[in-house]
Amino acid sequence: MSLPTKTPLLDQVDIPADLRKLPKSALRQFADELRTDLIDIVSVTGGHFGAGLGVVELTVALHYVFNTPADRLIWDVGHQAYPHKIITGRRSRMRSLRQGGGLSGFTKRVESEYDPFGAAHSSTSISAGLGMAAARDLKGEHNNVIAVIGDGSMSAGMAYEAMNNAGANKNRLIVILNDNDMSIAPPVGAMSAYLARLVSSRPYTGLRNFGKRMAKRLLPRFLFNVARRTEEYARGMAMGGTLFEEMGFFYVGPIDGHNLDHLIPVLENVRDTMTGPVLIHVVTKKGHGYAPAEASADKYHAVSKFTVLTGEQKKTVAKAPTFQKVFGESLIAEAKKDERIVAITAAMPSGTGVDLFEKAFPERSFDVGIAEQHAVTFAAGLASEGMKPFCAIYSTFLQRAYDQVVHDVAIQSLPVRFAMDRAGLVGADGATHAGSFDIAYLATLPNFVVMAAADEAELTHMVATAVQINDKPSAIRYPRGEGTGIARPAEGVPLPIGKGRMIREGSSIAILSFGARLQEVLLAAEKLSAYGLSPTIADARFAKPLDTDLITKLAREHEVLITIEEGAAGGFGSHVMQFLAWEGLLDKGLKMRPMVLPDIFQDHDTPERQYAQAGLDADGIVKVALSALGRSNEVPAAVGRIA
Repeated sequence: MSLPTKTPLLDQVDIPADLRKLPKSALRQFADELRTDLIDIVSVTGGHFGAGLGVVELTVALHYVFNTPADRLIWDVGHQAYPHKIITGRRSRMRSLRQGGGLSGFTKRVESEYDPFGAAHSSTSISAGLGMAAARDLKGEHNNVIAVIGDGSMSAGMAYEAMNNAGANKNRLIVILNDNDMSIAPPVGAMSAYLARLVSSRPYTGLRNFGKRMAKRLLPRFLFNVARRTEEYARGMAMGGTLFEEMGFFYVGPIDGHNLDHLIPVLENVRDTMTGPVLIHVVTKKGHGYAPAEASADKYHAVSKFTVLTGEQKKTVAKAPTFQKVFGESLIAEAKKDERIVAITAAMPSGTGVDLFEKAFPERSFDVGIAEQHAVTFAAGLASEGMKPFCAIYSTFLQRAYDQVVHDVAIQSLPVRFAMDRAGLVGADGATHAGSFDIAYLATLPNFVVMAAADEAELTHMVATAVQINDKPSAIRYPRGEGTGIARPAEGVPLPIGKGRMIREGSSIAILSFGARLQEVLLAAEKLSAYGLSPTIADARFAKPLDTDLITKLAREHEVLITIEEGAAGGFGSHVMQFLAWEGLLDKGLKMRPMVLPDIFQDHDTPERQYAQAGLDADGIVKVALSALGRSNEVPAAVGRIA
């Protein structure tokens, strides 16, 4: 006899087709079981949590009403998609979330046919959905396309660009605005639910369309436009959504996103009656259904492993302050001396350390929302008026604003200071969040200063350095997580621009490190001593301008020169080789070995394993050094890398 289970209905559902066999009366219990399962899973794996809790009922309703995967369901960002993954054939693998070889923490096309579009950056869903809808119409097919986007993601201009295009194209597209911050919605309840069902119903839409046809035939154009706008504004006044109506969407809502009796009839009406673009406004609460999350300020947006009963997270004791904290504290120290310093973040204050600055200088701190393009040009405007803006954006998110970096900052030589967090590989968040390309895409720009901090002390000095750069843009890159534990100076001292530092002098091999791989370089040097080698080690500090004197010295006095960076090909090592080639320093037999990230998008894993796979750990450095000296036969068999 089998033991009773906490999730008897969920146990019957492996894919959404199984869910659609359940009676509507069972869906409330099913949603409760799904939430229970989600809590149990994330308590073991950690990961994004609050957003998933908030969309449990919405997830159930969408898969119940729509014929997924034939109907395309797109989750913006994807961090709220854990419930979706549980009921789309991946429940048995959920405890592998964000682990090497396991499930991604976001939606991913190669993972499931139920993930029609991969995402981990925000505000892409409507654009992708409109593309799918246009493709469907061109092919003469009739499936639904549904994009679910949160109110936070609606702060990005891309979402409005897509809505403007959708309103003009008139393709049938369903957008679910998941309003989980109460930032848009008027009060919801029985009346708003009734109105939502009414305006999405077949009788209303049929009468509305008949009235529009008659009015267009019988009324002069001016009066027809007046009547059309009167009807839209009447619905807008009763229900909200006038902005979306003006963009060409038929607005329905707001609806209680946790009430299946409200959600399902509206979704069925929209599925069966609507043409053109439709926006359904659903109000949910992050962390809903789990008391510790509901009580938390961030609704447990992202968590480590935790105890289900209490919600207490199992966090390891930090051995050193994080680079983010060091940046925030260093910026505060500089801002106390210079009132022109301001900080800008794009919806990531705690992730970048700007939250610390905000507490110290609230009037000089700006969170512009998920709007990296705006953040960069906003910073350029500040710089043009003599302020000293520090624009703190993850390396991977700054990619979204590259044109603004070039056009609005670099060409005008405006002194915007970019603080690029999450430089290099980031572990569990995987390829979408890895800071792999910023060295290449910034160091190629004329008159740009590009720095990388090897440790906390260097980061402190680089913040002070950036403060003093008033005639050109600059950037500091630093990794995610804890520092090295090195002693930090009381305050930063500006570094000479374009000058590196010698760490130790040796012979035969020179290793020139750019950024936070320096600790692995030092470990590699210890391992190389077992082979009778004592390499010279230098910290470049700057990818642009290069320390040409240091590079020349290393090239002339060593048989092998190895450069190391936490970035893709085309970055620091490429600039070094360009200099060496033009100076003729490669003409007399110098062996140059640029070590960079492999030419692949690396999947999620621990950072340590990712760097080992990339060959950028101590063992990988030893292998390259021995191979360059013709001693490949001495490389331990266990040492390898991804090509």
